[in-house]
Amino acid sequence: MSSDQSPSACSCSTERPTVPGLLISQLKAALSAAPALPLTVVWTDGEPLEAHFHVTEVGRVQRDFVDCGGTLRQTITCLLQTWVGEDTDHRITAGKLLKAFEHAVPVLRGEDLAVELEYETCNVVQLTVAAITQEADRFVIQLGSKHTDCLAKELCLPPTGGTAKASCC
Repeated sequence: MSSDQSPSACSCSTERPTVPGLLISQLKAALSAAPALPLTVVWTDGEPLEAHFHVTEVGRVQRDFVDCGGTLRQTITCLLQTWVGEDTDHRITAGKLLKAFEHAVPVLRGEDLAVELEYETCNVVQLTVAAITQEADRFVIQLGSKHTDCLAKELCLPPTGGTAKASCC
């Protein structure tokens, strides 16, 4: 599904390769080091998300699908849904996010999944949680890009220098 290639140019893309997401265990271990620190989430372009965001859901998202070549596939991730309310004094701390993970134990089923973050701008977007760093006065959560890709290239793309195969899509 994801590719290490840069996305085609568009107004919302960056020229960064896809970064694998942090696992739940890695995120929780970092947060537990300083639960009183506030969280800052940083977009792929380096701009921060509004400081008064809320994490409204911690979910386990399972996607079962068939690729264009007919192979059955599955992805399972932990999705943190965020929302920005009008209470501009709100700040989420590492401890509050850890508490949300505690509430989500039955849903996450003990699986150590890659963590993604969902946010609504003019569209709902999902990005990987690529890294977390502790600074003196906050945790910085760096988001990484997700990209689409053909998972059956051997069936869909013509061999180099030869005649095209029957396309799968």
